Amino acid sequence: MEESPIEHRPLDVLILAAGLGTRMRSDLAKVLHEVDGRPLISHVCRTAASLAPEKIYVVIGHQGDDVRRAVLRDLDESQVTFVEQKAQLGTGDAVNSAREYLHDRDSTLVILSGDVPLIRPETLAGLIRQHLSHRGKGAASTILTVKLKDPSGYGRIVRGDGGIFESIVEQKDASDEQREIREINAGIYCFDTKLLFAALEGVKNDNAQGEYYLTDVPTLLRHAGEPVAIYQHGDTQEIEGVNNRMQLADIERLLRRRVVTRLMLDHGVTFIDPRTAYVSEFARIGRDTVIYPNVSIEGESRIGTGCVIRSGTRIADSKIANGVEILDSCVIVDSEIESDCKVGPFAHLRGRAVMRAGAKVGNFVELKKTDLGRGSKASHLAYLGDATIGEKSNIGAGTITCNYDGVRKHETHIGDNVRIGSDTMLVAPVKVGDGASTGAGSVVTKDVEAGELVVGVPARKHSPPKTETA
Repeated sequence: MEESPIEHRPLDVLILAAGLGTRMRSDLAKVLHEVDGRPLISHVCRTAASLAPEKIYVVIGHQGDDVRRAVLRDLDESQVTFVEQKAQLGTGDAVNSAREYLHDRDSTLVILSGDVPLIRPETLAGLIRQHLSHRGKGAASTILTVKLKDPSGYGRIVRGDGGIFESIVEQKDASDEQREIREINAGIYCFDTKLLFAALEGVKNDNAQGEYYLTDVPTLLRHAGEPVAIYQHGDTQEIEGVNNRMQLADIERLLRRRVVTRLMLDHGVTFIDPRTAYVSEFARIGRDTVIYPNVSIEGESRIGTGCVIRSGTRIADSKIANGVEILDSCVIVDSEIESDCKVGPFAHLRGRAVMRAGAKVGNFVELKKTDLGRGSKASHLAYLGDATIGEKSNIGAGTITCNYDGVRKHETHIGDNVRIGSDTMLVAPVKVGDGASTGAGSVVTKDVEAGELVVGVPARKHSPPKTETA
């Protein structure tokens, strides 16, 4: 969304990202573990930014410098302020770490967890609207909740007469009766910022964990006569957090299913086996493209209409135009393929490789930083690195552009309508002119003029024998 849902007061966002994540059994901070090829914190930051807040505050602690760098890959420095939580004393203490920045702000504050990557901007917008409109005057606090079949491990929402909020009780502090409650706290809130920080002064740590719970604040506000609202959300998967490796895998699976379903229903893409497809949330795929099992499409890849992508292929941060056929087990990274090309099987494109319209790359061919011209072919067993190849040229099996002299990389330039014989070595820097040819097994160390045929080791111009005349 381009505009903030707040019309009459500022909106701020506070993201809690200081936790150790001990249950991950990892040396890496929990929010730096990846889903969809990006850290968990990256997903939350992008969602926060979509609300167009005046400022995003990120509470950091464990591996704070690494978390800071991850955040700044998605947010400009002008958008974000980092706050350090010096000790792990609970969520209340984490929020209180931002007191110097927020305690006197006349704003609405959305609090998010850095390990809940599936929460959608639309859901947060609904939370904010309810917070502002509660009883016509707005609430001091609004809590996002869901109902779970198995609420084990979550804080329970205790309601009083008429369904009015009473308290949040953590699992370890709950009675047997309270543990039967299925409505749980999702850990996502809206607060009146000034009232939040005033109430935080009254939070104590007399609980089973010995921590300062943010969940005590709504109860303190209610006791002070302030209105507290509940926003019960219907999608339980959206508020899933990550505490261990199993949950990380579950989140990855849920995100994949969401993406693939959207592509099938909204964009007309066919997946032969949707369960085995890995498609980035940021990838775009055109109508009537068919994706076979075990295909991975990563990053901000763009795939056109009417393409066929066979099993075992990996595509990352690449552009593929219309009508392209990619056969089994290809790897295409940071490259571009124009319309009506054919790739593979077992081909590798990388390093800004380009295939122009109608070009073909076949079995065990690698293109690295190479531009293969319109209608040109390299059908078998070739390495083409740092090369520019013109139109309608044919590269024979076993050809190598020898681009590295041990110190620097050098370029090979091949013109239009060139025929490179099998097993040719092109020792760069070298140029092969339009219409030229090389014999099989040639080692080309010098430029080849247009229309010439060169053969041998090293390759020399070949002149046909003169015929005697009567």
